[in-house]
Formats: sequence, C-alpha cells, structure tokens
Amino acid sequence: MNIKEKVKNLPLTPGVYLMKDYKGTVIYVGKAKSLKKRVQSYFQNSAAHPQKIKKMVANINDFHVLHTDTEFEAFMLECKLIKELKPLFNKKMKSHLSYSYIAINMDGPFRKISIVSEKSDDGETIYFGPYTSPIYVKKAIENFKEYFKIDCLQPLKGSPCLNYTLGKCNGLCLGGSGVEQYNRIVERFITFLKGSQAGILDELEQKMNHASEEFQFEEAAKYRNYMKSFSILLYKENMIQFTGGNKNIVVVEWINDHTLKILLIKGHKVIFSKEYRPEKFSQLTVEIRDTILESFQQCEKRKSAVIGKEELDEAQIIYSYLNGGHARFIVIPDEWLDGREHEKLDISIDQLINT
Repeated sequence: MNIKEKVKNLPLTPGVYLMKDYKGTVIYVGKAKSLKKRVQSYFQNSAAHPQKIKKMVANINDFHVLHTDTEFEAFMLECKLIKELKPLFNKKMKSHLSYSYIAINMDGPFRKISIVSEKSDDGETIYFGPYTSPIYVKKAIENFKEYFKIDCLQPLKGSPCLNYTLGKCNGLCLGGSGVEQYNRIVERFITFLKGSQAGILDELEQKMNHASEEFQFEEAAKYRNYMKSFSILLYKENMIQFTGGNKNIVVVEWINDHTLKILLIKGHKVIFSKEYRPEKFSQLTVEIRDTILESFQQCEKRKSAVIGKEELDEAQIIYSYLNGGHARFIVIPDEWLDGREHEKLDISIDQLINT
C-alpha cells in the first residue's frame, strides 16, 4: 500500500505519527487531534509549506501511527517518543541546551539579576525557571529594568552613569538611597515571579488604556509589550509551581457519549488512566474513589517535585491541558487520602463526572 492510500485509511481520531525515511529511520514524530487530517496535510498544498517541512516530506518513505484516546495523551506520547528517538526534524524538543533560569543573587549591598543555564548551590541565589526561551527571558528582564528605571551601567561607582543622565537609572550608581530603592524594586520582581504581585500587570494595563485614550499610541504599545513579556514569565513560573507542587490531580475527559476517560496525575506524571462506560454513576463514583486512594497512596511519598529541564516539557503539557478547558479536573488534598474523608471525596468525584 502506497502512502496516499495509507493516509486515506487513517481515522479522524487522536494519536501520534512517526515519519520514516527510506532506511526505516524515524525522522519526525508528531501528534494530532485527527490523525487523518494532520498526516494528510503534509502531502497537500506543498507550495505553502515551510522549507523545513518540504525537506522532511521529501525524505518520507513510510509512516506509522499510534492511537490514543485523547489529544492530551497524544501530546504526552509525542513528548516521550521525541526524547527517546531524537528524530532529525524535531528541533524544538530534542535539545534542552537553550533552557535558562532567572538568577537573583541576594548577597552584597544590591540584588543582582542574571540569566544562567544551570543552578548552583551557593545559598545566596534565588532561581526561577527553567524557561524554554532565553530570548524572551532576556527581553523581559530588559523591559523590567526599563519600566522601573533600574538599568544601571556602573553600580556603586559613586558617580552618575550614562543611563542615570538619560533617566533610565534610579541612582544605583550613586549609592545611598538609590540602593535601597533598587532593592525594593527587585524584591517586587521576586514577589511577582512567585505569583503574588500580579498588580504590576494591572498597573501596566491602566497606563496602556490611559495612553490610548490620550492618543499616545506609541506609549500604549510600549506598555502592551511590557505586559506581554512579563505575562510570559508569570505563566511559565505558575506552570512550574503548579506541577512542581506534586498535587494529586483527577482528570475526566469524555471520549464519546458513552465513554469517559479517567487520568490520575501526580506532579508532572500520569500515574493511571482507564476508560469507563458508566451505567450506574453511583457505582462508578465508588470505583473511581477506590482507584484514587490506591493509586495516590502507592505513589512514593516525596517532597515537592523539582521541575528541571528534562521534566519541563511534560509539566508544560499538563499545565496547558488542565488550564485550556479541554477537560474537567479536581485536585485532591493529601488529607483526603487517609481514608477518613470518603464523603468529601465522593462528592467531588460525583460533581466531576456528572457536571
């Protein structure tokens, strides 16, 4: 069977596809909500494809598909296979060398903000991340320093730096009160990255709207760009904190009118998944409750999961999936897992599968 015939026979269901060259080597792994539509797209409208896709398609001799029940499972399987197989054309998830952290050194008279590729155990540095794009991180830090006017070129030199004369530096170069003000601003940045200072975004939005009302469109665009870069940092840090919290997450996704899928997630790992065809929801609630207790209790008791470079892809997939409205989920408190909170657990499960 040739490739075109093989594509015609693909289902309109989720899954992962593995593109192979003439030697049978997997050169690309992709995921799809609809296998047929996605794989078919590679062999249609080739003139509109980017050069990378054209080159990949020219090397395809065959493909293999792996079926999943949900798009989320396709995402997770794709991630796993890319890390295992390291296909030639999967550039984005193959290498973690570009990942970076925001490092804030608390030692010395003033806080030092930098971008690093690895953490150290010096005890004096606070880290945020990892982030997948050092370019976005660099721009966000530049925007933060520009907005709060703390872009000092010669800290504590005792004389004004060039940026001070341009109104871009608060006076860190001069010392004295400028150092205290600088440190307060950096503390505000730290609080923002911890998710407790979203007021910065509200402040920027108000200034953006005011500038627009005054027809100062360049100024409004500047505030909009600040909001965008700060929001990227906040989203990534919220994602890391959410999955790194080692939460007990129960997910329900209806596959069709008669079948639902239950997934149990611990931190950044799926520890259980099963299809159910509910006839009596009361019985199903009890069955799911027993599965939840057994599965989460069997998980090794450990401290909050540390999300590093190797775990970031899975963490991001889970966080995006849960916050994208594709499925319903609940977070089970640890104290419910000792077996004494059956009623609360049953109510939560019942609401999850019946709403």
